[in-house]
Amino acid sequence: MNTSVGKDTMHLNPPPTPYAPRTVSVTYADGDERRGPLTMGQANMIRCILRDDPEHINNHDVWVIPAGTAVDAAIDALRTLALRHEGLRTTFPHAPGTAPVEQVVAAEGTFTVTVVDHTEFAEEPARYAESVARAARAGRFALDREFPLRISLLTLGGVPVYAALASSHAVTDASALAVLREEFLALLAGEELPSPASFAPLDLAAQEASPTGKQKSEASLQYWERIIRTEPQEMFAEPRAAGADGRARQLTLRSGRGAGALAAAAERIGNPEATVLLAAWCALVAHRSGQDSCVTAVPTSNRFHPTIARSVNTLSQDALLCLDIRVPSFDTLVRKTWGAALNAYRHSQFDSVRLWEMIDRVTEERGSHFARDVVFNDVSVLPATLLSTSQQESQAVDLGLTWGPFQALPTRMLAFTYETAPQLHISLWADPALFTPDEAEGFLTGLVRLLEAAATRDVPLDSLTEVTGVGQAVRGPDWTRLNGCWVSPSAVRDALGAAVGDLPVHIATDTEGSGLVAYIARGSDTATTPTGVHKALMAELPAHGGTGVIAPARYVLVESPPAERDRSDAWHRLQILEEGTGRSRQVRHEH
Repeated sequence: MNTSVGKDTMHLNPPPTPYAPRTVSVTYADGDERRGPLTMGQANMIRCILRDDPEHINNHDVWVIPAGTAVDAAIDALRTLALRHEGLRTTFPHAPGTAPVEQVVAAEGTFTVTVVDHTEFAEEPARYAESVARAARAGRFALDREFPLRISLLTLGGVPVYAALASSHAVTDASALAVLREEFLALLAGEELPSPASFAPLDLAAQEASPTGKQKSEASLQYWERIIRTEPQEMFAEPRAAGADGRARQLTLRSGRGAGALAAAAERIGNPEATVLLAAWCALVAHRSGQDSCVTAVPTSNRFHPTIARSVNTLSQDALLCLDIRVPSFDTLVRKTWGAALNAYRHSQFDSVRLWEMIDRVTEERGSHFARDVVFNDVSVLPATLLSTSQQESQAVDLGLTWGPFQALPTRMLAFTYETAPQLHISLWADPALFTPDEAEGFLTGLVRLLEAAATRDVPLDSLTEVTGVGQAVRGPDWTRLNGCWVSPSAVRDALGAAVGDLPVHIATDTEGSGLVAYIARGSDTATTPTGVHKALMAELPAHGGTGVIAPARYVLVESPPAERDRSDAWHRLQILEEGTGRSRQVRHEH
């Protein structure tokens, strides 16, 4: 196994000393000018752009430029892309303090390219180019006026070697950048590009606003609501999750063994490789987290339709996969995964504003905060893939693991599958509070081991620890499963106590075992009501972290605590001043 754990791979050598950069203005003209509403994906991503850290929202990529390419040829190819794709000529006008509601496509305009020449690169030029592209993510894109790509041409003795760029997520996602990279290289090779076959953003917006599009959106909302109302609110509900700081280091697997095992398992079971890999991922995530189902976002799924497969647009609307793991064997799980994935893909087009309104409503009723803990992005199946920036990196190895830089992680576990042949190439970002470096490496190695086992036999799912070497979360005796979630009553007590100003609180399980009951000694404070208590707790959860916390199904207010505060029967015997769910609607337990 090749690994570089413990090494600072970002500072192996002094950085190269470039000449002073020069800025080239690039003009384009003779495009079509258009105006219209946002797509659902644009509206969803702009909501995030206006709220979140730009380094976390913006995208980046590095394009390797063929040897001997002239600077002017690279710039001409970039100009051609701008004219070819309306998304690159799109801005989003809006008044300060408001969110955009329309997009404008320019017929002509100007963008800039920064040319940075070097006498020599550092020992690892591909890693240097990656750092330049990543640095360009800093700072928000001005949605109303800025070209959506920040481009640097890194040249060696005046000859381009890399294009390092950051992009606005309002216009491109990772798959769109892959399409642009493929077309950029085709143009440099002298190829003539066919007319775009996929929708431009405004065409997609029109399709989404049609009666059929509205019906799809409504069905998607109903599908999401069922999952958010009944399934685990956080996949990694465990004590270690409370220590997260929102950053994780990239771990990359390259394995010829894994590729061969995946192909053999897919042939033996009779399902596509993508389905087998997704089933293995879900099985291992659910096993590690100790859950009966795996809830994971699969963002690339909505590019499977030909009309948007190669669209240069942001299609960042999750497909939310919910896969029940309670089956005896891996083969059975693979066969379930196909249908579950199709169901998720079919419900990945929705009005994001209405979606978040629904999530807020349902989580208030359920008494928790839905966490997008797990993301699995398989871009290997897309028409254009995110290939390695280094030819050496793309060479198949038996099983290699390498560590990269830290970056902001808006989720607990994020994986990108870049290719499945001739090697299995996956990058993983796992929350270091949940996964030590050894455990993160063990997870990816365990994935390969599961595929190797599945290549020759049907693997019982109760043998995953033995087969993969991946153990389950340790929660301790205080934790229990309620309403489809792992819950820590002591964590609920602490969060509720903080929410009600440290009034005496006791948490008990109701007699049917379907939820928690909170006893609160409010004294003479008649302003404290079940509704007020629930509202205060829900406001407390984001600051508290929420790990293992789900609101009690019922709040019982008494005047004074009993002498034996730890005994549920003692609280139960007290005179009740007021009780209720605290919700605007009755709590529903459906799982």
